[in-house]
This record gives sequence, C-alpha cells and structure tokens, in this order.
Amino acid sequence: MKNVFQRIIDEELPCDKVFENERIIAFKDIAPAAPVHILIVPKKHFPNISAIGPEDGELILEVVMVANELAKKFKITDGYRLLTNNGEKAGQTVFHLHFHLLGGTHLGPIA
Repeated sequence: MKNVFQRIIDEELPCDKVFENERIIAFKDIAPAAPVHILIVPKKHFPNISAIGPEDGELILEVVMVANELAKKFKITDGYRLLTNNGEKAGQTVFHLHFHLLGGTHLGPIA
C-alpha cells in the first residue's frame, strides 16, 4: 500500500505544491507547526534518512538547495529550521523520507 507522500507524488492526492522537479516535490503541511511549514520530499522512496547511501548524496544536497530557495521565496532566511525525523521514536509518522522547512516565527531551542 502506498503512503500518503507517494500518493501525492503520483498525483492521486492533492497538495498545495510550492516546488516540483523530476526528483523532489515540496508542499505546504496540512497541519503547520509554524507560519511557514513546508514538506520537502524526494520522489525516490527511502523509508527514512538511515536508508540513504553514498550514491544519494547529490539528491540530499539538492533537498538542501531547494530548502534554501524556498526560504528565500517565503522570506524566512533570517531564521528557519530544516529537519527530518528518523524512526517512530523520533516522531516519524510517514515512512517516506521528508524534510520539514519551518520558519516565520521565533522557533526557540530544540529540547
């Protein structure tokens, strides 16, 4: 069974898309934790960040570059967070690698 991100990638579910190319899609989170909360999702399936290998380095660099461009587009370059959860104990709920771009407010320290 496909997870929700794969269904979005396959255009089976709608999203508020803010970026897409052949390797990455980015869209607004439906339950934002900050004024700007964008999910950046590689189209290649990895269950989590532990599953990436050395051959995937360029893709992960591209995710970071997309995050930088979206931070500019959404005017949050003065302070933003890019994070991913790895596994259930870290709070991962969708097991398709994705990154949260959060900003637009003072985020404070991570506990």
